[in-house]
Amino acid sequence: MNKTELVEKIAAGAGISKVDAKKALDATVAAIKDALKAGDKVALVGFGTFAVSERPAREGINPATKAKIKIAAKKVAKFKAGAELADALN
Repeated sequence: MNKTELVEKIAAGAGISKVDAKKALDATVAAIKDALKAGDKVALVGFGTFAVSERPAREGINPATKAKIKIAAKKVAKFKAGAELADALN
């Protein structure tokens, strides 16, 4: 499912226009992104939790040249599915 299809599902499920559904989806994504940038967790009960995790710097190998390279530390977004979502999938 892509963003357009998701907007259509939201509009149909909430009984609102596609324009309003797109605005709501964009605002939700922006709010989650802003919270993660600030280092906060976003917990949606029954759905899951978005959080930021830090990966330490490490040494890797370039597969083409077999030369050792340094991989910089970075922050990554993580998602852990909630119990209701996990149960719905099984």
